[in-house]
Amino acid sequence: MSIFTKIIAGEISCEKIAEDDKFFCFMDIRPVGPGHVLVVPKEEIDYFFDMEDDFTAEMMVFAKKIAAALKKVVPCKKVGLLVVGIEVPHVHVHLIPINSVADTNFEKAKEADPAELKALGEKIRNAL
Repeated sequence: MSIFTKIIAGEISCEKIAEDDKFFCFMDIRPVGPGHVLVVPKEEIDYFFDMEDDFTAEMMVFAKKIAAALKKVVPCKKVGLLVVGIEVPHVHVHLIPINSVADTNFEKAKEADPAELKALGEKIRNAL
């Protein structure tokens, strides 16, 4: 069972942004910048390109709604979408408010302040 499955099941706490019957979005606890969230399928799938085409499309539509809310709340030029998929064996996309490619540098990720995550999470949820 992946750490994301445990988060979805409520076994590990998170700052949840949104969910539906297939997908779950929460704040990354090691963000590369303010507003960095993860979108994951509730079904534990290891590799992004193993997902069925329709399911992939549904995940992107779900992520698109979150990205629109992020853009309203976090000042940025765009919301970047990255699929890395190495660190956790559970499909996930990173949505990161960006102004340049440098804003997607995972080497600058650091542990987030839980109070800041909670406050920003509330703003993003309200923008949905």
